[in-house]
Parts: sequence; structure tokens; C-alpha cells
Amino acid sequence: ETEQVAFCTAHVIPGIDFSNDPLLAGRIHSYVDTQISRLGGPNFHEIPINAPLAAVHNNQRDGIHRQAVHRGRVSYEPNSLGGGCPFQAGSVGFMSFPEPVHEDKVRGKPEKFAEHYNQARLFYESNTVVERRHIVDAFRFELSKVTVPAIRERMVASLANVHDELAAGVAAGLGIEVPAPLSRATQDVPVPEFTQSSMLSLHAHPGDGGIRTRKVAILAAAGVNGASVTHVQHTLRNEGAVPQVISVRLGSISADSGERLIVDGSLETSPSVVFDAVVVADGSESIDALLRDGRTREFMRDVYRHGKTILSLGAGSQLLEACGLPTELPNGEPDPGVIMGASGKPDSAIEQFVVALGRHRHPERDSDPPLI
Repeated sequence: ETEQVAFCTAHVIPGIDFSNDPLLAGRIHSYVDTQISRLGGPNFHEIPINAPLAAVHNNQRDGIHRQAVHRGRVSYEPNSLGGGCPFQAGSVGFMSFPEPVHEDKVRGKPEKFAEHYNQARLFYESNTVVERRHIVDAFRFELSKVTVPAIRERMVASLANVHDELAAGVAAGLGIEVPAPLSRATQDVPVPEFTQSSMLSLHAHPGDGGIRTRKVAILAAAGVNGASVTHVQHTLRNEGAVPQVISVRLGSISADSGERLIVDGSLETSPSVVFDAVVVADGSESIDALLRDGRTREFMRDVYRHGKTILSLGAGSQLLEACGLPTELPNGEPDPGVIMGASGKPDSAIEQFVVALGRHRHPERDSDPPLI
């Protein structure tokens, strides 16, 4: 309790600071994490019993224990929505008392603390061309949600300090020119110790190649080949995957043999993004019923667009053709993520499907299906 009072006092009364006791210094260093852990959020200084008499000014917003209601629109800098406020206090903020020991104790940070881009550049340059394209797409997608053009431009200006290729790709996706790089916090940029690291690649940890816990959609409707569905379910479950029958509506569907198959989800409430792969079950009647629902085409085209593995059994090839999904990559080579199997019990096709699913995604596809 005494240390906590000292902690609050030293941060609100000029001239009062912590002693040079090493143990106390270590405890002070961990106080923030301790409070967050105990109280569940970063706003512990606003709880009335914890709050100092002099207000603590920081840029924290939201979360539990909020007591103050800030009227500004933003909590970051630089910004254009708050007239430039808030901004860092710099040298006029809290200053440690320079108590002489062997040298004056000062509040300072290593020069590297002012360098904000070398780590991001290291991550970008440690990835392959295909992986870099995915990084660019991720930035473009997120910045496309930003409604203020000035903020989008400023973010791209920040990316220009990371890598020219990254900034150019994101700017092109947003339909803007690459702006001048954002001003750095320091002009004395430290030389990075490493320029590439294989461990930072998105494929540095590919896994063991298994498909445990992978969620697989089996598209089926009335008239489906029940034997092929049962066989696929049994094989995938033995591998630890989670197969689910997806149809036009919930309930059950009648197979060609007369048996009833339980439907786990409908196209209306089970979008492709929640699955790792898809199996198009055999059966002409089933394919016809699926194609009468426009959501089937949306489902399949998104599966293809996201580089997921597709297994087509028997008449399922008609569905792929109707959806405009090619079996070849843009360079003309066979797509390893699209497996075509014959009717009946195509064990070899299912084995290929399991291997392909173990890769999780197929980035070499990296394109939308052709327009139809």
C-alpha cells in the first residue's frame, strides 16, 4: 500500500521521484501490468479510489473502468480530426529529479526507441513474392474501411517508410498516388542488424501437414449419392477433420438410395469463410437443386477466391463448370487445390484431397475465378 501511494505521488507532484533502490525500480516497472492483470483493463487510474488528485493525461480510450468522457474525436497523433491534439508533451512533461549518484539520473530511452519502421521492413522482406502480395491485400482491405481520405493517405505515407513496394501496392489498391513518406521521429535511423529472417515468413511454421480440426463443407441436396457422402465423412473424421453437410435448407435430405442424411447447416447461414475446404458430392439431382440456389455460386466462387481446397465427385464437375471455376492455375498448370474424383468411392481422389487440405491454402491460385 505504501509503495502504491508512492507510485501515485511521484507521478503527480513535481520534484518527488522514486529512490534508486533496485528492488523498488523493478516493482515500479511492473506496476502497470500488475494493475491491468488485477483490474482487467488499462483505466485503473480512473477508478475513484485509485485516482490521483491531479488528473492523468494520456491517450487511452474505451475499455472498462472509464470514468471520464473525452469530447475529442481522436486519441492519436498526428491527426487531422482533432486539430492536431492530442500531441506529445515532450520535454515539458514529467521530468525525473536529477539526484546525483555517480551520474545524473535522467529519464531517457535508447535511440532505437525512436525507430518505428525497421521491424516492419524486416517482416515484409522476409516473405516471398506471393506472401508480400497477401500483406499488401490485407493493408488495402483494412484501409478501404477508413472513410476519411486524409487518414488513408497518412497511413500510406507511413508505409512508405517501411517499403516502397508495399506503399505502392497499397496506394494502387486505394486509387491514390504514393504520398511523401511521413516524418520520422528521428533522422538518425539505426542500421538494422538483420535484413531478412526465414522465421518471420508466413510459411515459417507450416504445421505437420495433418488436417485435424479442419472444417470441411460437403455440398449436397436431395438425390445426392449417399454412399459417397458417408465415405467422405468417415475418411475425414478418421483424419481428425470436421465434415458438415451443407444444403439449401436445414433438416434432412433424401439420398439416391432412399436413406436420410442430416443437414448440419444451410447455405443461408453457413458462408464459405467458416470452412477450410469444400467437397461437392456426387448426384445429378443434387447438383441441379444446388444450382437453383444462387448462393451456391457465391459459396463456391468465394472458396476458390480464398485459395481453399475443392474436391468434386462425379457429377460435381457440372457444378464447378456452372460456377466458372477452372481446374488449372492462371499459368496453365494443374491447380493442386482442385481435385476431380469419379463416381462411387474414389479413394485416390479423397487421399489427394486430404494431402491438399493439409496445405491449408493454395496461394499460387491467387486470382478470382473468370467472370461468367
